[in-house]
Amino acid sequence: MMIKNKYIDPLTDFGFKRIFGTYENRKFLISFLNDLLDIEDKIVSIEYKNLEKLGCLSSDRKTIYDIYCTDEKNNNFIVELQRAKQKYFKDRSIYYTTFPIQEQSKHGDWDYKLKQVYFVGILDFTFKDARLKQNQNDTKYLTKVELKDDNNEVFYDKLSYYFLEIPKFKKQDKDLSNHLEMWLYYLTHLEQLAEIPKVLKTDDLIREAFDLAEFLAMSKDEQFVYQMDLKTRLDNKNAIDYAEEMGIKKVAKNLLQQGIDINVIIKSTGLTAEEIQSLL
Repeated sequence: MMIKNKYIDPLTDFGFKRIFGTYENRKFLISFLNDLLDIEDKIVSIEYKNLEKLGCLSSDRKTIYDIYCTDEKNNNFIVELQRAKQKYFKDRSIYYTTFPIQEQSKHGDWDYKLKQVYFVGILDFTFKDARLKQNQNDTKYLTKVELKDDNNEVFYDKLSYYFLEIPKFKKQDKDLSNHLEMWLYYLTHLEQLAEIPKVLKTDDLIREAFDLAEFLAMSKDEQFVYQMDLKTRLDNKNAIDYAEEMGIKKVAKNLLQQGIDINVIIKSTGLTAEEIQSLL
């Protein structure tokens, strides 16, 4: 597989873990989390924990995180990259956070005081169908979720969920207004860039992150692993795209056979008149 881009794709498993998931490069994750999360006392250091966790009971299913770490105050952070839509992703997010909560239990006398748990979901899709008209101009890419009561007051402030819907981040380099947006621009544009944009060159940390992501700067073994990971991602995307296309065409054909006006079908499916007529 021929790699033509200067930088790797940070939304592949290999790229994401190379940049944010290794101890030697922990400063990038610390910066990203400090920019994203509402933390009064900023994270100074982190310790990566075992990515593979087992439930408390032998019957519990194995859980594999992308990144699981704690800071110097023993607050817990789970950072999960999800590239494809998953029907029960919200359920999965809740499930993941039960493990760092249960881990805090102590034998003997214990007052049940818990440390903070943060879940960060970096989503390469949107929660809602982007083809729906009401979502076409939706640029709210960050959603924060907390446990609230019926007065909309925070009931429990030690469990927080942050969901970043990457496709909704539309800003160009000239429009970036803070450091978090620099990271998001890095995540969404890195693979297509041939050089570091001027606005990002002024930040030493972001510039280092660009250097780390250079394909030719990696060892031959690392290049091979990345190529295989990228191939898997592209194969999966093509399979999903094909399945969606076939599903849309099946719907269009059924509507056409029922005598629905072709203009209604065009508006409903996004297919052209020629594509719809070819289904007959």
